Amino acid sequence: MKEKTITITIDERGNSTLDLNGFAGQGCEKVFDDFRGGDMVKMERKKPAYYTGRVIEQEKSQR
Repeated sequence: MKEKTITITIDERGNSTLDLNGFAGQGCEKVFDDFRGGDMVKMERKKPAYYTGRVIEQEKSQR
């Protein structure tokens, strides 16, 4: 099983970033939503692993 890491960074102005490593596809979205709670998102950038995971999940469901 691949190691999963969650990194939260809060700058001096109180802005935070959330970096998820080892997650892919909808699993990544679920973790992100859990951490975000009701907070507003200013910017969201998905890593290539997000899309790779989604392709793998779709292929599994088509079998």
